[in-house]
Amino acid sequence: MLKSFRYLLIPVSIVYGLIILLRNWLYDKKYINSATFNFPIICIGNLAVGGTGKTPMTEYLVRLLKNNFKTATLSRGYKRKTIGFAIANETTTALEIGDEPMQFHQKFPDVTVAVGEERLVAIPQLLHDRPDTEVIILDDAFQHRQVNAGLNIILTDYKNLYTRDFMLPAGDLRDVKLSAKRADIIVITKCKPDLSVAEKNELLKEINPSDKQTVFFTKITYGLPYHLFNKSTIDIKQDTDILLICGIANPKPLKEFLNTKVNTYDMLRYADHHIFDIDDLEDIQSQFKKITSVNKLILTTEKDAVRLEKFEAQLKNFPLYVLPITHTFLFNEADAFNNRVIDFVGSFKPYVTFEI
Repeated sequence: MLKSFRYLLIPVSIVYGLIILLRNWLYDKKYINSATFNFPIICIGNLAVGGTGKTPMTEYLVRLLKNNFKTATLSRGYKRKTIGFAIANETTTALEIGDEPMQFHQKFPDVTVAVGEERLVAIPQLLHDRPDTEVIILDDAFQHRQVNAGLNIILTDYKNLYTRDFMLPAGDLRDVKLSAKRADIIVITKCKPDLSVAEKNELLKEINPSDKQTVFFTKITYGLPYHLFNKSTIDIKQDTDILLICGIANPKPLKEFLNTKVNTYDMLRYADHHIFDIDDLEDIQSQFKKITSVNKLILTTEKDAVRLEKFEAQLKNFPLYVLPITHTFLFNEADAFNNRVIDFVGSFKPYVTFEI
């Protein structure tokens, strides 16, 4: 649904949509070539800007695959201060590779985490530098058609389905709706936990998948908050006073979650991928000190946490906790999704057995 002022931008959106249609047509007709690798490459993406859950889906796939396949992630490294190809190491920072790749690197130190603006160049470089790699997960690469991934997974927000959206800037779509037909798997994310079978069937009619496509439904599951520095966990009580530090594209689900957990909370909102500076740090400390309750803490997202770590000296004595997030599949369909992914990767290595 468009906000009223965005209706004025519809002519611009039409022109933008036509440009994207032309670009896709050129790829489809092979006037612009896409590279295909005889290697398992999984692409995670979406048609819209904003948060649909790509980062936790990438993490889900890493957890699924890493114990049986040498797994690598490849991201653009959005808002990093470097350019070109790089593989994360023990001295890497979020400024060098971006917040989401840094998050992957910290959570999965045994997984190769690489960044590179040009996937067509970065994939061969990754395979050269890490020749034992057995599967690559491309994070947020669906609209970049230089590479034909063997398995394309797109995500769409339950409350903002791509079928109901419009092209930028009037809407949030950065790719045309027809592009969804290129996906092998469509995941409707952030569903309400009690989504009924009848509602599921209505959504399937709206998505109208082809015979080769499978649609899955997930909800958000929040884990126990853990301290950013000492990693101890805590359970949020209803009378806890929270200062929420949030610099993500779509904080609405997080706010809805907190509304069910605590009586009230304060929030410092920042732009998506915001790079915190010393002034932000002072604002955070000042806001927190204004909260008079004894039972209080600072809460932030995992994406924001990797950008706050550089202030460990100033923040290590504060109750600064990170809220983890994962996808949970509805309708007992996790095994079907997992098997689809496993079968794809395993088809390139038929003599490897896989255990869940």
